[in-house]
Amino acid sequence: MKIAFYGTKPYDRIWFEPLAEHYGVTLTFLEAPCTMNTVELARGYEAVCIFINDNLNAALIGRLCEMGVQAILLRSAGFNHVDLKACRGRIRVLRVPSYSPEAVAEYAAALLLTVNRYTHRAYTRSRDFNLSINGLMGTDLHDKTAGIIGTGKIGQAMIDILRGFHMKILAYDLYPNPDLSVEYTDLDTLLEQSHVISLHCPLTKESHHIINGDAIQKMRDGAYIVNTSRGGLIDTSALIDGLLSRKIAGVGLDVYEEEDGLFYEDLSQEIIQDNTFARLMTFPNVLITSHMGFFTREAMQAIAVETLENAYALEHGLELKNEIRASD
Repeated sequence: MKIAFYGTKPYDRIWFEPLAEHYGVTLTFLEAPCTMNTVELARGYEAVCIFINDNLNAALIGRLCEMGVQAILLRSAGFNHVDLKACRGRIRVLRVPSYSPEAVAEYAAALLLTVNRYTHRAYTRSRDFNLSINGLMGTDLHDKTAGIIGTGKIGQAMIDILRGFHMKILAYDLYPNPDLSVEYTDLDTLLEQSHVISLHCPLTKESHHIINGDAIQKMRDGAYIVNTSRGGLIDTSALIDGLLSRKIAGVGLDVYEEEDGLFYEDLSQEIIQDNTFARLMTFPNVLITSHMGFFTREAMQAIAVETLENAYALEHGLELKNEIRASD
């Protein structure tokens, strides 16, 4: 199978290239994302491999189908960046449903600890030999309440970590797990009682802007918000209002709702055109990183293996256990 590999970064080649011969695939690495300007590069290939910053709309999918591309291989768990309805009956879509939930949960905990105890600011001060701790006071997590929105594998891993801090756990999920030993509650109760709110749900029509102005007003004063899932779960304008009013004590974001064109790129010499993002970056109690919660050696290896397992299964007519389809 010949696969056009879009959005290649150096770390992709490290993990995918050595496995290509083992799985009998030919990978052509392209640095550009998959867009209407670059989709023609996939002509003659059986599949394309994309990441979360490749948005495949109906027009792009139509073009891939016209060129005879048989499959879209996602090197991610999320699939909200692909128009599944446009794919139905025309092109297969396979994802990596789970690579290292612990990696993302550990990173979410790191964001929480960092933004709460200001270790990122303390590091910067110390580098300048400013060893004052004024303004860097945090709060104990012990005996506080953590609200976990989304109790899939990552949410469960986050619950385990926060229990280690002796936090009380409240959980909300549209589809509660009856086998999970956790106190499920409605969303309003979780918002009202939680000192920390951590998002671990997929981005769907139901969850889009689940953290909006109304939700923020229901939160207790001084709440912390952590999002390592999808940027669209949070209404960024409402988040800024919550920060300005000091309703929110701190925010750790590994995602942003308009991250396309920003994340994974070096823009240090550019003028950022996204005023909302630029405004968000000015808050001392906001920590933003570039969608890297998954980024561990173990996770990258698992992504590479599972992606190429998907390709192998497709080529050899095996069960496509990781195929996703549009819901009716």
